[in-house]
Amino acid sequence: MAQIAKSIALKINYDLLSAGEKYCVEPDIVEFAGLAHDLGHPPFGHFGEEILNRMMIKYGGFEGNAQTLRLITRIEKKQRVDSLKDVDIASSGNDKRVGLNLTARSIASILKYDKQIATQMNKQVQIKLIKGYYASEKDVVNWVKKNVCGNIRYPGQFKTIECQIMDIADDIAYSTYDLEDSFKAGFLEPIDLLCSSPEVLTNVAKKVSSAMGVVFSREDVRDEIAERIFFDIFKLPHRIYEDFYKKPSKQTLEELHLFSITNAKNISRSIAQNGYDRTELTSSFVSAFVGSVEIDKINRSIPALSTVKLKEERKRQIEILKHFVYESQILSPKIQIVAYRSKEILQKIFETLSNKNEKGYLLLPPDYRRVYEACSKRKHQMRTICDFIAGMTDRYAIEFYGRLTSENSETIFKPL
Repeated sequence: MAQIAKSIALKINYDLLSAGEKYCVEPDIVEFAGLAHDLGHPPFGHFGEEILNRMMIKYGGFEGNAQTLRLITRIEKKQRVDSLKDVDIASSGNDKRVGLNLTARSIASILKYDKQIATQMNKQVQIKLIKGYYASEKDVVNWVKKNVCGNIRYPGQFKTIECQIMDIADDIAYSTYDLEDSFKAGFLEPIDLLCSSPEVLTNVAKKVSSAMGVVFSREDVRDEIAERIFFDIFKLPHRIYEDFYKKPSKQTLEELHLFSITNAKNISRSIAQNGYDRTELTSSFVSAFVGSVEIDKINRSIPALSTVKLKEERKRQIEILKHFVYESQILSPKIQIVAYRSKEILQKIFETLSNKNEKGYLLLPPDYRRVYEACSKRKHQMRTICDFIAGMTDRYAIEFYGRLTSENSETIFKPL
């Protein structure tokens, strides 16, 4: 994704230079945003995100983007914490850790949502993730805005051009590489998109309509897939048309129909099973989508808040592919097994570590235990436990769970 983001930045800079503009985007910051934006994702991705949000509902919830901001500005250990005064949560409530100690513009590049998440949320909203940043990072966000914008007031939401490019690159990567992964794993073939069930097409149409702000039917989705997105790979050579239509008899049309079905199936299987063909298809999509990103408006007062946009046609195609992957794969039974197991694993780990009667915090690694013990308020203690779990990989979470429950545990004596 970082490569896509940087490619967009270079493309935008070429367009600006060609137009005689002096303003340009900083590719290195865009690349950083691409590399850093998913750091806050917990084990099991969005499934884990939902579970941690429910477990933290009384303490400000959990959200992947907010966790990324917290990770790079608080949790990561680039600057040494020599004393508990650096984690002065007990006496003043202030967390003085600086994480990677990044510049304001770098931090701004991953700040997707200009909204503070409420410290306490009612149970009615616990299922829905609230996008934004935690109250604990409010001072960081204010510092970033002040350094990026100075004393100039800006209308609307705060979102730098580097962050916008990263956001677009994320959608491009999700809509193309996740689709390629589905082909590689044998879950899908390109022809399956053309033969999708009415239910999948309807759900995709609803989400595309919401994202694009226009009415989009399931027939529109099918037409877009068949006539634009995959048209070039499934179209018959002109020579075939010419040979068959010299004598358009019933037999000739039947032969053409059979040939077109066989041809489409063979091409679809080749793309799904052949790594070179898959890569070529994905590369063609990425190239087309990157090439469709353009400058929307240059903000002369605050250049960092200049805007970019995708051409409508390409944005529509990205939305279709993105939501199709979600509807056909993420909601499938084989993936829902992961969702079910991830809930059991993360909930058990969280409940164990947060058990005050059993002093579960003693199971934390020394660095996290040190921060936990510096916290006098329960909300800060719970956030520290959440930080630890959010930083786990899938494999480590499964292993940690196994060591708690003796389920396939490698050893209970392995260091944390």
